[in-house]
Amino acid sequence: MINFQNICEELITKKEKLALVGLGYVGLPIAVEFAKYVQVIGFDIDQKRVDSYHDGIDVTQELCEELKKTTIEFTTDPSKLKEAKFIIVAVPTPVKENNEPDLTLLEDASKIIGENLSIGTIVVFESTVYPGVTETICMPIIEQTSHLKCGIDWKIGYSPERINPGDRIHTFSSICKIVSGMDIESATEIQKIYNIAVKAGTFLASSIKTAEAIKLIENSQRDVNIAFMNEIAKICNQLNVDTSEIVEGMNTKWNALGFQPGMVGGHCIGVDSYYLLELAKNLKCDSSILLQSRQMNESMATYIADIAFRKLLKIKKDVKKITVLIWGITFKENCSDIRNSKVIDLINRLKTYHIEPVITDACANSKDVQEAYGIKLVPFDDLPLADCIIIAVAHSAYKSITMEKLLKMFKDELPNNEKVLIDVKSLYNKDELCTSGICFWRL
Repeated sequence: MINFQNICEELITKKEKLALVGLGYVGLPIAVEFAKYVQVIGFDIDQKRVDSYHDGIDVTQELCEELKKTTIEFTTDPSKLKEAKFIIVAVPTPVKENNEPDLTLLEDASKIIGENLSIGTIVVFESTVYPGVTETICMPIIEQTSHLKCGIDWKIGYSPERINPGDRIHTFSSICKIVSGMDIESATEIQKIYNIAVKAGTFLASSIKTAEAIKLIENSQRDVNIAFMNEIAKICNQLNVDTSEIVEGMNTKWNALGFQPGMVGGHCIGVDSYYLLELAKNLKCDSSILLQSRQMNESMATYIADIAFRKLLKIKKDVKKITVLIWGITFKENCSDIRNSKVIDLINRLKTYHIEPVITDACANSKDVQEAYGIKLVPFDDLPLADCIIIAVAHSAYKSITMEKLLKMFKDELPNNEKVLIDVKSLYNKDELCTSGICFWRL
């Protein structure tokens, strides 16, 4: 009978190793934090990424200093997984073009693990999935490729990632970790192991399905709340009242939720709701609120582009000759992550009006943007003078741009009332904008 209850102690005493499969925005921070306490193997199929980590270069720009001194053994050799007794899987789970869940990378990772699984190992998945995927899709793949029986030769668990890219406060170790296992023995050991690195503590879910559902529902709840604020923003625009002032007033009450309108992209909120919708469809459950929320949030990039176009038409500009600058292409502020960025939808909508915007970003990697979207970023200091500026992402670097400097970024011949500013994130004070005489709109 294999004893799975000594893995934590053996990790701490360096008798056994922990492995991370997938070293992106989620996997790398987990690996770096665990490596402070135990021996860690960091596996990824991307050779360029692994080479960068070997050189101390963090392609995610999240852990530059920590990466230089980490003891992680980075590798693209899957056979190194045989040395691990605790494997954490943190590969992306995106959606397809039709918004159905895409589990390809998760299935591929499960095959690799199965082909290199040692007896007595616990495998924990962190990738976002709908309830049931870990036990009905991942587990059978590992069993088939390893020829080892789950529950006897190895065990499985699930602990949804909660890392917030670009957030230096809510880090892996400071966020309470949801953990679960296929039985009491595995769940208890998984909890003990995560408690090594997660100083905020852990919440033990009663089952793997419950843990899978927690992640989906907490992000879907945010999606619904943001959708409501986007709906309110559209109503406020029709009323010609300022949404930001409304939100500021609401937040004076103790039980205000503090949600803001905006474009909802990224690899969590903009994706997880589709996984929950897929589950609801399979269960034949009504999910109309969630579906309508998704539709609302998906509409916002088009809505903002249309507002910009109408503002330009009002001042009788030939849109084919105007210069539109877009500040920001990442999915959120102070983060280099460009996955599922809704700024791309904004750009594409403007192109339907024969507007070719010039894009800059204070955080994104130019090469990544070029490869992912075919867009060449322009350094901020090299931007041409504009007819219209759209502030799409509230990077801290943009918050320091004064009104005086902003006005000088428009074409010299334009009077202030013909300088169009679309301040999606309300970076500028409304009173200051009104005093400047600029033609502005805030979401």
